Amino acid sequence: MNNELLNKYGQILVMNGINLQKGQTLVISSPIQSAELVREISKIAYENGAKDVAIFWKDALSSKIRFLHGQDFLFDTIPSWQKEFFLSYVREGAAFLSITGTDPSIMKGVDPKRMQQYSKAYNRELKEYRDKAMNNEVSWCVAACATKGWATKVYPDMDEKDAVVEMWESIFIATRANLNNPVKAWENHISKLKEKMKILNSKKFDYLHFKASNGTDLKVELPKGHIWAGGSEKTKSGQEFIANMPTEEIFTAPKKDGINGKVVSSMPLSFNGNLIEEFEFEIKDGKIVSFDAKEGYDQIKELISTDEGASYFGEVALVEYDSPISNMNTIFFNTLFDENASCHLAIGKAYPMTIKDGQEMDKEELLEKGLNDSIVHVDFMIGTNDLTVEGYINGKKQIIMEKGDFVI
Repeated sequence: MNNELLNKYGQILVMNGINLQKGQTLVISSPIQSAELVREISKIAYENGAKDVAIFWKDALSSKIRFLHGQDFLFDTIPSWQKEFFLSYVREGAAFLSITGTDPSIMKGVDPKRMQQYSKAYNRELKEYRDKAMNNEVSWCVAACATKGWATKVYPDMDEKDAVVEMWESIFIATRANLNNPVKAWENHISKLKEKMKILNSKKFDYLHFKASNGTDLKVELPKGHIWAGGSEKTKSGQEFIANMPTEEIFTAPKKDGINGKVVSSMPLSFNGNLIEEFEFEIKDGKIVSFDAKEGYDQIKELISTDEGASYFGEVALVEYDSPISNMNTIFFNTLFDENASCHLAIGKAYPMTIKDGQEMDKEELLEKGLNDSIVHVDFMIGTNDLTVEGYINGKKQIIMEKGDFVI
C-alpha cells in the first residue's frame, strides 16, 4: 500500500467528498476489510476539526451466515441499537461516508426473498435517515476501498496481492488521488460538470430518446421544472459535498409515468451481493411490464416487487463513454464505478432536488409533480459506444449524445 496515495485519497474524501466542517461528527460505514483506509480517514478528520468519528463496521461473510442459518423473524426488523446509531447522528447533522468494496457476488446462494425481507425492514426502520440523505439535509459520500474479494473478481487472472494493488491503482486514478494536487483537481472537475449541467438546464427538454444497437429504444419524459444535477451538491444549510467519488454523471428525474419502450443493460449489476447479467426491461407508462435476464432473474423479480414504486424509475443519468473510468476498459461489478462509466437509469426513488423546489415538498407533492417514490434506489447501466441520446422541445429534435459522447 502506498501510504502517500492513501493519505491523498483520505484528504479528498474528507475535504471534497463530505466537506467536513469544524465541530461536525463524521460517521463512517465500512467493511472490516477497509480498516486501514478508515483509520487514515479518521486521523485526517480529527486533524481537520471533527467533533468525533463514529464507525459502523460491516462484515458481509457474517451477514451471509445469518441469512443462510438465521430464523425468519430476524429479518423482519433491525436491531434497535443500529436504528438509534444512524438516527441519532442524522438528527445531530453529522456527515456520512459509506465505503464499498466487498465481493460483488458474496451473497450467491442466499434466498433473494429473505434478502428482500430484510431490505424492506432496513429501509423502513431507517426511513428518516434515508430521506434526510436523499433530500440533502446532511452531507454524504460513497467511496470505494480495494479488497481481496472485489479485486479478484475484477482481475481474475492475477493472484490476490497483485489484484489488490491493481484495484488500488484504479481507485486512485478514478478519484484523481494520483495527481499532485487532487483537491484542486476535483474543484476543476466539478466546475466542468457544472458547465454541462447548465447547458442541459437551459434546454428544458420535454423528453429524451435513447437508441443503441443492442436493442435499447426508450423515450423518457421529463417532468415540468426538472433540474439536472451533477458534480457537487449542497445541503439545505449550504454545505457543498460530492455524493459519489468518483463521479462523472449529470442526472435528473424522469416523469414517473412518462417512460416507454425497451432498455437493455450494458454492464452487469451487483445487487445485494448477487450479480444480475444481460437483462432488459419493457416499460409502458413508466412501469416495468416485463423483463428478462441471463443471470439474476429472481433478484430482479424481488427488487421490482419491493413496493409500488420499485417497478418505476427515479433517475436518468448521462455519462460520456469517453470518460476516465470507461477508458480503463474494465467492468468493476460495482455500481459506484460502473455507473460513472456509463449512462444509466435508477429503479425506485427520485431525488427531491431534481425538481424545482423539490426539497421543500412532501411525498404527496413530489408524486403530484411526477417524481417516483420507493424505499429502493438501484442504478443500472445502459451506455454503449454507439448510444444516441436525443432531446425534444416542442417536437423539435436536438442531439445530446452521439456514439456515447456529448455533442452539446
